[in-house]
Order: sequence, then structure tokens, then C-alpha cells
Amino acid sequence: MIQISDTTLRDGAQAEGISFSLDDKLQMARELDDLGVSWIEAGNPAANPLDASFFEAMRSRPPLRHARLSAFGSTCRPYVKADQDEALRVLLRVCASQRTIFGKSSLRQVELVLHCSGEENLRMIRESISFLRQSGNPVWFDAEHFFDGFRENREYALKTLQAAAAAGADRIILCDTNGGAMPDQIASAVTEVRKLLSIPLGIHCHNDCGLAAANSLSAVSAGCDLVQGTIGGVGERCGNADLCTLIPLISLKLGIPCLPEGNLARLTHLSRVAAEIMNIAPNESAPFVGYSAFAHKGGMHIDAILKDRSTYEQVDPELVGNQRRFLLSDQSGRAGIYARLGHFLHDLNRDSPEIALVVQKLKRMEAEGYTYENADGSFELLALGILGRRPSFFRVLDYHVLSQQGKGPLDAQAYLKVEVNGQEGINAAEGDGPVNALDLALRKTLAQFYPSIRSMRLKDFKVRVLNSQGTASRVRVSIESTDGVHLWKTVGVHNNIIQASLRALTDSVDYMLTKYVSPEEIAAAAARKSTVSLE
Repeated sequence: MIQISDTTLRDGAQAEGISFSLDDKLQMARELDDLGVSWIEAGNPAANPLDASFFEAMRSRPPLRHARLSAFGSTCRPYVKADQDEALRVLLRVCASQRTIFGKSSLRQVELVLHCSGEENLRMIRESISFLRQSGNPVWFDAEHFFDGFRENREYALKTLQAAAAAGADRIILCDTNGGAMPDQIASAVTEVRKLLSIPLGIHCHNDCGLAAANSLSAVSAGCDLVQGTIGGVGERCGNADLCTLIPLISLKLGIPCLPEGNLARLTHLSRVAAEIMNIAPNESAPFVGYSAFAHKGGMHIDAILKDRSTYEQVDPELVGNQRRFLLSDQSGRAGIYARLGHFLHDLNRDSPEIALVVQKLKRMEAEGYTYENADGSFELLALGILGRRPSFFRVLDYHVLSQQGKGPLDAQAYLKVEVNGQEGINAAEGDGPVNALDLALRKTLAQFYPSIRSMRLKDFKVRVLNSQGTASRVRVSIESTDGVHLWKTVGVHNNIIQASLRALTDSVDYMLTKYVSPEEIAAAAARKSTVSLE
């Protein structure tokens, strides 16, 4: 068993552009617990008031089911006794299952940064660990800059580990703090430490050379039984080891369990929820969990996948909670159309006449400027419409959009009228630009019929000019939407950018209602009798 220690809430919070609120941290901790990680390194309560608030808030909440909380801090300051160091006293009192302190394992760093002797640094490590053991909980030692120190002065680097072990540390985490080590260097150093100490070892790698995952695996092969990293690899500079890559590698490639049985399939969901919480765009090309990780475009590739998925997929996407996607382009042909339709229209086969109908329609739409390669939602709706199987949830009867200069951030207003099962819904909204206002008005109106739409929002909006007709050019609008769990993309084309946007927006709502809203909610909307008026 390899233990997973997540440090998204501590080391990940140091990434450029990431800032957690208390609610963010509490939600993230619950998501990580649901995934089943062993440890959550949640922050430094002595250095950050927000982290202190998090640990205090966790006292009154239901206990985590799988994970245990770790509080992070530093050794005592040079020439200050551990029991007189206020930061260590805070760390001792905090409500956590384990405490981790970092100390330097590079003599050069000790002299250059701490301005003290090597012996004083060893004293700081020993006294700090001994002091924290009063809590009765495990104490871990993060050997900061260990691999740099090991290359510079092997004897001293190993002395820091021996000092931590002698003081009673329950685990030592070997840190490639600068992210500059190579996999063979990691393996060699871990092997030597393993021979010297019987204490459990962990690995903490940064990604400055793009090798954090490879270095972490080298450490596991050499004897580390705990891996630390962050969701999505977020972290300072180039980030940390990406747990969304490492967890499948350890589980599926090395064959070593690191999550509770069955929980690996939660990984893609967790990666997307985490991106939402951190307010960052997910890496669509990320291994295992990326939107494009199992996307196939070439006709020969698609044909081979339909015969045997292992021809172009190194693991089954469902094992990590992802899904296979077939992209439509001039390279995919009939096989690509069937592959896209076959997963949701199971009564079709490659020779079904319906396939030819979809191919013909697709070519006409592409001639108008549509592209469905990266618009799964619009393609599925188009195919269902051609085959007479597309459900009807609503119809836009009328809309008006007004944009005015000098009105502040909400400089646009939209009015919209829809018809749902013979009933009219009318609403208006202000937005940051005309498309935002139209989006808000549409969802605000439809949410009165379909409450689940309140969870939906746009994640991305792109516009591309298709011909050079100046301001009269035909444009293609592509949008990405989410309900906090799923992601889908839709497209609209028109000479009028507002009309193109509306087509993409209505497809987006239609797709959510088709795929992700319960039949009971749809039936309830159909059963309503009263007219919904302007709020």
C-alpha cells in the first residue's frame, strides 16, 4: 500500500493565481476525503490566519472518513529553544492528526539562508521534533533541499535525517525542493537512505524539470511508501507532482493500491471539481483525467479502437472516471460518425442508413462554418434531431439585448421570452457584456421550469471569424459549460454574433436537460399549468 499525502491546500496554495477562501478549503478537504487520500496537508496555522481558521473550523465538523489532517510548520528559529518558539507552540495546539515540520538538509542552505552553523541546524531539528511529540500524534520531518544537499555534502544531508530519526520522527519526507533532480539521482539517494534508516520514507517532488511524476515513481521503486503532491500539479513555480497522474500510475502501472477499492473511478470528477474550486482552467491534455486524454480523431485510429480499445488506449478510461471521445473531422469519415453515435444510440450499426443521413447533414453544416470536432453537445443534439429523437424542452420566442457605454461592469441588459410546454416564461438580466446578459437571462428564465439549471454556468467562450467580410463577417461561437460535475461544449454560427451566441447557449442548456437532468424534473416541468411572469 502506498499512502497518498495531498498538499494542494498548503503547497498548491502557493501557486500563482490560486487563492483559497475558508469555504474553498473546507470543500476541497471533503472532496479529497471522498477520493480516499490518506493525508491532507492543510496549511501552516502559525504563519497563515486562514489556515488556523480552517483547523479550528474542522473541530466542529463531522470527522473525515478516510483522510487525516496534517498541520505544517518549520523547525524552531536559530538560537531559539523549541519550547520558546511561538510558531511551534501554535503547531502543538492545533487540531490535527499529524504535524510536519520542515528543516534544511543542505549545509549550503543552512549557512546561506539561516546564517547559522550546521550543528545549530541539527539542534533545531532534534529539539523541534522532540517538542512536538508532546502532542501524542505522529511527527514527520520534511527534509527540505535533501537531494541538492545529498549531491553537495552527502555526509551532512544524512546527518539531518539521523537527527530527525533520533528525536522520534515517525516519518521522513525527502524533498526535491528545487525540482532539479533526475530519476536516477532520486533512486540512488533513496536507496542509500533506506539502507541507513528503518524509518518510513516519503517523497515530495517539484516539477521544475517536468520530472516530478517520474522522480516520485523512482522514489517509490527505491523504497518510499508515501507520495506527496497536488491535484493538477499546482504549486509554486512549475508546480508539484500531479497526483492525478501519479495515482493511476501507482495503481494501474505498478499495481500497488493507494486509494480505497473502487475510488480510482472518482479521480476525473475530483480533478474537475478541484479546478472549479481553484478557479483555474483544467488541463485538457492532462494524462488520465484530461478532456482530451481519450479523444481519437484519425479514421484509422477510430476504426482500430472500435475493434480493440487497447490499440490506441493504454488504460480503460472508465477506470479513472473518464470517457472515450471520437472527434469529427475530415479525417474521421463514416467510422468516426458511427463511433460517436454508437455510445448513445445502441440500436445503430456501421451500415445503418441513419449513419449516412448524419454524414450528409454534417457536411452541409460544416460548409456553413460549423465544426463539431470539439463540440460534443451540439453534435449529439444535431444527430438526435436528424433521427427524430431530439426531445423538445423549450423554445425561444423573443429576445432583446441592449448594451450601453459608461454603465459600469454590468453594461448590458437582456430580455428573453421562452415557451415551455405551452407556457410562457419571461425574464431579464444585467451582465458584463451582451452575451453574458443573454446567458443569465436564458438560465434565469428556464430555471423557473427546470431548477437544476441553476447549477449550470459557462466556463469558456470563444469567437472565430470565418470569412473576411469586415464587421459583417460570419462568426463561429464555441462555449464550454459545466454543472460543477460534467463538462460539455456547444457551437453556434451566424453573421450576427449575438445570434451565434444564442444558438450555442440554447444547445448548451438543451444538452444539459437531455443528459444530466432527472426525468422526474422534466416531467414536473411538463405538468405545470400556470404562466411564469417577469420577476
